[in-house]
Amino acid sequence: MSETHRATVRCGVNAEAALAFLADGLQLGRWALGCWQTEAAGNGVVRGHSLFDGQPGWVRPVMNAGDGTVTYHVGGAPDALVPRIVARVRPEPGTSTHCSVTLEAERTPGMDDARWLRLVRCHEVEVLLIEALLARPNARQ
Repeated sequence: MSETHRATVRCGVNAEAALAFLADGLQLGRWALGCWQTEAAGNGVVRGHSLFDGQPGWVRPVMNAGDGTVTYHVGGAPDALVPRIVARVRPEPGTSTHCSVTLEAERTPGMDDARWLRLVRCHEVEVLLIEALLARPNARQ
C-alpha cells in the first residue's frame, strides 16, 4: 500500500515562469527545507544541506515541459539519486497570469512515521515559500 501526499498553491505567474523556477537547482536551495543553499555539483546536480540535521543532500531536477513537471532525483550522494518528488505546474484556466504548483511525494518503503510526517509538513510550507518567491519578480533571478 502506498501513501501519496500533495500540497498545492496558486501562484500569480504564468506556468512557464513557475516551471523554469522549479527546474532551477540553485533556486531549489531557497525553498526546499531538506536541501538548503544549493550549489552546483556538476552534471545538472546540486548539493545542499538539510535544515533539520545539517546533512548534505544532492538533487537533480529534471524538467518535462510537455507535461509541466519537474522530477527531483534525490539522494545522499551524487551517484545514488532516485526520483522521489514531483512538482506539477498547471496553467489556471481562463488566464495566462496564474498557475497552480503542486509538490507530490510518495512514501518510500521503510520510511518511518516521523520522517513521513516531516516530509508532508515540509511540502505544505515549501509551496508557500514557492508562492512567495514567485510573487517577487527579482527573487526569481
